[in-house]
Order: sequence, then C-alpha cells, then structure tokens
Amino acid sequence: MERNKTIVGRKFLSLALVSLFVGLIGGVLASITYIKPDFLHDFQGLSKLRPIHVSFVMFWIIIAANGGVYIGMSLLSKNKPLKLISNLQIILWIIALLGIGYSYLIGDFGGREYWEFNPIWALPILIALVLQLVNFIHLAKSLEKWPVYVWMWMSGTVFFLLIFIENYLWLFPYFRAHFITDMTIQWKVNGSLVGSFNQLVYATAFFMMDRINGTKEFKIGSSKLAFSMWLLGLGNMMFNWSHHIYTLPTESYIRYIGYIVSMTEWIIFLRIVYLWKNSLNDFKKNYHYFPYRFIMASDIWVFINVGFACLMSIPALNIFTHGTHFTVAHSMGTTIGINTMILLACVFMFFTPKKIQDAKPSKSLSIVFWVIQLSLLSLFLSLKISGVIKGFWQLDANQSTFYEMMQGLRPFFIVFVISGTVLMLGFFYLIGTIYRYSRINKNQPYESEN
Repeated sequence: MERNKTIVGRKFLSLALVSLFVGLIGGVLASITYIKPDFLHDFQGLSKLRPIHVSFVMFWIIIAANGGVYIGMSLLSKNKPLKLISNLQIILWIIALLGIGYSYLIGDFGGREYWEFNPIWALPILIALVLQLVNFIHLAKSLEKWPVYVWMWMSGTVFFLLIFIENYLWLFPYFRAHFITDMTIQWKVNGSLVGSFNQLVYATAFFMMDRINGTKEFKIGSSKLAFSMWLLGLGNMMFNWSHHIYTLPTESYIRYIGYIVSMTEWIIFLRIVYLWKNSLNDFKKNYHYFPYRFIMASDIWVFINVGFACLMSIPALNIFTHGTHFTVAHSMGTTIGINTMILLACVFMFFTPKKIQDAKPSKSLSIVFWVIQLSLLSLFLSLKISGVIKGFWQLDANQSTFYEMMQGLRPFFIVFVISGTVLMLGFFYLIGTIYRYSRINKNQPYESEN
C-alpha cells in the first residue's frame, strides 16, 4: 500500500521538525539581543544563538527535503528504499545534530559562516549524503520515465554532495594561505548549496502538485515549461553564486558571468506575472485543501523574493545592500517563505489522515496559517527597511557613529522581535497539530490520496 511506502520519508520529516523547533527557539532568543545586547551575556549571547538558529533551520530544510525525495521516489519507484541505508542515515543525522548542538553550547566552533560548528561533525553529514545518493540510484533504477522532479531530485542530490565537499576545502593549508581564493570558494559554496537544496524542495512542490491534480500522466512533471525552468534553475545553481563576490578583487569575467546569469531570474519573475491570473484560479480551486495553502503561500513569496533578488543582483544596488539587513530579509524570505512553506505542505500532505484532509480545515488552523503569513511579512519588511537605512548610512560621507545608527533602527528591531516571536508560536502550533494527526492512527498514518 502507498501509505507504507512513505514511512522512510516521514521519519526524515519528523527529525526535520525537531531541528526546526530548535532553530526557531534559537532565532527568537538571538533576535532579542538586537534590542537588549546584554541578553544572555553569560551564555555569550548572539555569538552562540545565531549559529544555533542558522544551522538548525538550515538542517530543517535539508533533512525535510531529503524526506521529500524519499517520499516521492518511493511512490514513483517499483523498488523500496534500502532499509539499512535509510536507518543509518537517520542515525548519522541524529549524531550530527546532537554533536553540533553540543559544539555550540560549549563554544567549540572552528567552522565557517553557516557551518560554524567544529568540522568533525561534518563527517556524519557527509556519509549521510553519500548514502542518500546510493538510495536514490537504487530507487531510480526501476523508473521507466523521469518526470522533471526526478531530474531535479537527482541534480540537487548530486550537486549538494559535491558542493558540501567543496565547502571544506579550507581545511587544506593551500586554500587558507590564499585569502581571495578562500573567500571566493566560501561565498561560492554558500550560494550554490542554497541552489542545490532549492532543487530538492522545488521538485517536491512539483511532485505534490501532480498528486493534488490527481493525474497519473505527470501533467506538471512532463511539461516543457517545467523542464525549461529546471534547466534555468540548474544554470543559476552553478553560476548565480558569482554575484555574491562583486566586492572581491577576482577576475572580471567571473563577475560578468554572475551578472548575466543573475539577470535570467527576470525570466522567472516575468513568468510569474504573466501566469498570475492562472495562479489565482488554481488558488480558488484548491484553497479548501490545507496543504495546498502552503504551496500558494510559497508562490507569493517566490514572487516577492525573486523580484528583490533581481534588484539585488544589479552591481550598483548590490554594493548598497551588501552586508545589511536587506540581505538578511531576503534570506529569511527564502528559507521561511518559500522553502519552509513547501516543506510544511509536504508534512501536512503525508502526515494528515485522509478523513481530516477531506474535511475543511479547522478555524483555528486557518487563523494560524494567516497569522504566520502576516507575521512573516512584518518581519520581512522590518528587516528590509532597516537594511535601506543602514545602506544609506554606509554610503554617507558624514555618517554618524555605528551606535547611533543602530539606535535609530531600534523601533524596527522591536517589530522584528515581536513578529519573530509570533511566527515561532504559529509554527509551534503547526508542529503540535502534526503530532496530534500522527497519533490519530499511529500504525498507519495516511498520505494524500488525491
């Protein structure tokens, strides 16, 4: 039965939700230091809380995305996931999460940006990623036809593994001895890693849309448009990182390539605008189905974030926004507004019993959904405005002191903290709802039969 095929994927989603829970707490506590710098001073405040937030939210996306791959490939393939390998993966991820959490708590850092934990804990992650590829190949062997989301899962899985290895080239003395090369690789890796797990997440969205539409012919997964968008995303994953290094004294052609590839995002943006009317019709048609609401929200956030990304990729504007909260807002809009919404759709689709899926979502659940969207928008705008103000400050020849500038941003930081706290509580409610749904039928939780 199909419900049994998703067991492995649901294990990954369950572990990912734990990581999200930890990441949310770390994020809210870290945000408080913006308005109260001495908060948890003895605990080293922001220096520990920020990496806890960043790492565990990032792991939520990576682990949940791998869960989405397992669910999709298990339902499409005639083969079953290799049980020993998938169980070993879960164990390795648990070891990594516990080790990284412990590393941060005792102040044992030593890594680089976004991966600030002791590099020893990257080893179980690396092994888990290799095992993910092994199981993917095993499942893919039986497929007669590859819809676009299988190609996206494949490219995302392979590239994430390769880029993750590249992420630790700095461990070799040669790269540490050449500062520009070291920084180029570091910023390149951070951009490309996001592109690779975006492939996994967006593929899961395409897969869910085909299931929601109830077609056995891979209507979305086989369309020429979907394959074109995949190739465009693949190109951005491999080259779009170059716009992150405009400020580094690297070869000019690298910056030119980064600019040209970044500008292709206008294709995505204009496509969204062109198809907006069709999207509204789809929203009305499927709005009653609660998991679809998260896909709807992700579409809106794609529109918002791609629009800002296109502007931020213009060199003159990039210099203005680089290193400000404007970029932080873009990162949060992407990780929360796009990736998290898609992955929550996956969680609700495959954890919710069908008798509940067929019913209209409860009033409280609907309210929480919209509270999350509005609080995320408030958080997003508060950071964007803060970034604009700091950008003007950076370019002001007669700038005030950094302290005075930050004091001027305090009202926006207060909005940021309140919005983040409300957002966290909303996500906690969703996590609790998922837990209750999974307990309704512990032995045989239903996935979508649409």
